[in-house]
Amino acid sequence: MAKRAVNVCMIGYRFMGRAHTNAYMKVGRFFDAPLQPVMHTVVGRNRQTLEEFAQQWGWQNTSTDWKKAVTDPAIDLVDVGTPNNQHRAMTVAALSAGKHVLCEKPLAATLSDARIMRDAARKARGCKAFVGYSYRRVPAIALAYQLVREGKIGRIYHVRTRYLQGWAGPEVPLVWRFDKNAAGSGSHGDLGAHLIDMARFITGQELTTINGAIQETFIKQRVIPGALAGTGIVAAAGGSGKKGKVSVDDATLFLAQLSGGGVASFEATRFAMGNENNHGIEINGEKGSLRFNFEEMSFLHFFDRTVPSRMQGWNKIQVSRAGDHPYADAWWPAGHHIGYEHTFINQTYDILMAIAGKKPVVPLADFDDAYETQRVLEAVEVSAKEKRPVKMKEIK
Repeated sequence: MAKRAVNVCMIGYRFMGRAHTNAYMKVGRFFDAPLQPVMHTVVGRNRQTLEEFAQQWGWQNTSTDWKKAVTDPAIDLVDVGTPNNQHRAMTVAALSAGKHVLCEKPLAATLSDARIMRDAARKARGCKAFVGYSYRRVPAIALAYQLVREGKIGRIYHVRTRYLQGWAGPEVPLVWRFDKNAAGSGSHGDLGAHLIDMARFITGQELTTINGAIQETFIKQRVIPGALAGTGIVAAAGGSGKKGKVSVDDATLFLAQLSGGGVASFEATRFAMGNENNHGIEINGEKGSLRFNFEEMSFLHFFDRTVPSRMQGWNKIQVSRAGDHPYADAWWPAGHHIGYEHTFINQTYDILMAIAGKKPVVPLADFDDAYETQRVLEAVEVSAKEKRPVKMKEIK
């Protein structure tokens, strides 16, 4: 029997657009999803490259007018993958038109925009609003979430997180990710948002106080590219060679206290040379510890302190066994690893489940949830700027 279609309008077709498109294409082939996503309309500014993308990937229609596209009566789900400063207008318009929304992280470029988006989602009856914290869909992260809730590590004492990349050398031009007006922040919002969400998601705890925040911009000016069109870090420098000011952080580090009485550290940088996507977390508790690194995304490390000391040691769990591990039933035989693109397919499955009123494998971040992460992002910036501890209750 044919499944009910969910017509998708996707705004933006670069990095995230490709990842999301692949997920819409593949989800029904691997999962028994209750709904069928249909790639109805893709939206962009450059007509030529937009048409080329649509033809290559199989989108039925194209548009350069996002306002018209998101209010099209045929559309059910609006997928926003634009620079952060455009999230508010697009998502609020979509929600006002009665559409479900998937917005890429972070929720917005500013806390005030995020608040407006949260409130719009609360008012939109019958509409689901999701934020694309796709790392929740890594099977090892989903397993860590489950183990913590099963009490396997007991009371949480100490959380350590890091997100290390090394692509932002001085030769990279002044693309939108280095512009505060477009991005909101640099490594902090781009990478640190994932760390904050992952710590909150796995532990189930909130950050209560931000301590010791520091932010630094190492490269103060960059060459202005020929066309600053939000095309990502691979944009060619070109142009006249003139330079513009970098207005975001290159690295952010901070300490925090957790609602359960523990402590946490966070480190996000684009200047850790030799690291491609070193996204990791370690959670230490009274009964044991968990450790994860995305560069070995198929594995979760677990230390069980409750077994006799002569048997203690780090267990390297290969998270790929059907019937035992999250999402594994949909993929390959045990030991046959999945990759980055599969996290978006897992995410799309969970979104379709939620739209259909069913329970996802692990919780999705809605706008209320993502707003709490945005509050932390804001608190860290206040702490770094004013050089003081910031209690989260200060940030409304």
